[in-house]
Amino acid sequence: MPRTSLAAALCLAAASALAPAAPAAAEPYQTLAIDQVEKMLGQPGVVILDANTPDLWAKHHLPGAVHITGRRLAEVLPQDREARLVFYCSGPK
Repeated sequence: MPRTSLAAALCLAAASALAPAAPAAAEPYQTLAIDQVEKMLGQPGVVILDANTPDLWAKHHLPGAVHITGRRLAEVLPQDREARLVFYCSGPK
C-alpha cells in the first residue's frame, strides 16, 4: 500500500498497541506513528484490528487487518496472549 494511501486510511487514527507482559506500573498502551504501524504489517506476533465503520473498512483497511466493528472482541482476539495488538480507526466524526 503506498504511503499516501496508508496515511489516508488511518486519517489521523489513534493507533494504540498493547505491549505484551507490560509491568503493572508501566502504561500498557502507547500511540504509534503511521510509519511504525506500517513496519508492523505482516509481522509475526502482531494483530492489526480495525474499528472503522463497514464502509471505511471496505475502502481503506490496512492489509491483514481484522475488522472488529459489531463483533465481540473475544471472537477476534488471538489465542496468543503475547501477541501485540494494534487498534486503529479514523477517529471521532
